Amino acid sequence: MHIDVVHGPNLNLLGLREPAIYGTKTLADINAALVALGRELGATVTTFQSNHEGALLDHLAERAGDVDAFILNPAGYTHTSVALRDALLAVRKPFVEVHLSNTDAREPFRRTSLVADIALGRIQGLGPVGYELALRGLISRLQTGDLNKDKG
Repeated sequence: MHIDVVHGPNLNLLGLREPAIYGTKTLADINAALVALGRELGATVTTFQSNHEGALLDHLAERAGDVDAFILNPAGYTHTSVALRDALLAVRKPFVEVHLSNTDAREPFRRTSLVADIALGRIQGLGPVGYELALRGLISRLQTGDLNKDKG
């Protein structure tokens, strides 16, 4: 199994950016933990981050043939990017949407996700452990072949 973790804008600033909201772990810390957990669970995990919408779109298209699933933190593009939604629909790979903070408990504009309804699942508000839960969940679903996003 190969799972690609895609981080959106400003996540390269983790550890510095609003630590009261996003915590003190850096993106490198999160990525290293995911790669190690993936190895432990029998999966290859790769990571990518960009502050540029087009780079995220290109990455999804380029990697889709090589991965089984994505973990995606679209960050600020969660609420604005129809292009990101369209790319996810086009690549036809399961993905879990992850947010470090609880976007539903923040400003009203952050409460809308343009990708939530097409995601296999959504984890928010649990900090970095949310990525690890997403990885465990994706691996479990890939192993069983249960990729029905409508399952309760």
